[in-house]
Parts: sequence; structure tokens; C-alpha cells
Amino acid sequence: MMSLKTAILVATLMASMASHTASAQVVALGASNTEGLGVGSSAAYPAQLQGILQAKGSRTTVSNAGVSGDTTAGMLSRLSSAVPEGTKVVILQFGGNDNRRGISPAQRQANIASIQQQLRARGIKTIQADGYVKAALQSGMAQSDHIHLSVAGHQRVAAQLASSVR
Repeated sequence: MMSLKTAILVATLMASMASHTASAQVVALGASNTEGLGVGSSAAYPAQLQGILQAKGSRTTVSNAGVSGDTTAGMLSRLSSAVPEGTKVVILQFGGNDNRRGISPAQRQANIASIQQQLRARGIKTIQADGYVKAALQSGMAQSDHIHLSVAGHQRVAAQLASSVR
């Protein structure tokens, strides 16, 4: 017969395992608009997305792996450290830093293809966010530099991404 102490320990471990498997890990990989440049990480779309998902009862966590000024080569080089084991979804937001830094379109595409291939090989779903970011910027949801999202822009991107992240 199991002691009360052992029974409590087993129940606690089972509950912990159930909550671990019930939560999904999402990583937002990108540059300054992912990081939240000008609005702060708590207002950036990854934090907004986590809030939306959790308000719907999900235990999903969204990690912000945005680095201001990053290029596709930088994202590729930090991919394994930015996307830990257990990640289910990666939101990709490549931005325009490659163009600003003179990286050729061919090299940019090769970097993007390599990132996507590595994530696919790990069984990780990818979602592209560049279109959502661009649309928000074109709708006037930008800071005064017209390059970075305003808080309203981050909220809009998060709301659009929420339907793709399950």
C-alpha cells in the first residue's frame, strides 16, 4: 500500500507532467519589430500574443527572440540557441535589415530557406509575420520613423497571429 506522502508526491508529479504537456512553446524570431524597439518588450507583439492566447485559456508561452538590427544571417547563426527543444511554433519576422546592410536578395533567400529547413527538420511549425507587420505599418500603425510598429500595430499583429497559433 502506498503511503500518503508517496501518493501526494505521485499526484504532484502527474499534475506537473500534465501541465507541461498542455502548454506549447512559441518563439518569435526576428529583428527590431519583434523585439519591440520603441515600445518595449511588454508591448511587443510576442507579449501581446501570449496575453491573447492566455485570455482564451491557453497555457502557451511566447518567447521573444527579437534582436534589433538583426539580419537573416544573424537569425540563422543564433537559431539553435533562440529556439530551444520543445518549441512547437516559430513566428518568423525577417524585417528589412538585410537590404539596409547590403546583403543580396539571393543570400537573404538562402538564409531564410536554411532557417525554415532547420525548423522543419525539427518538426517545428513556422508562421510568417512580415506580411502582418508590413500591413500594420502601411495602415499608419507606425512610430514616427515609419519603420517600427506602434503599440496599436503590435496589438494588431498579435491579434492576426493568434488565429494561426493553436
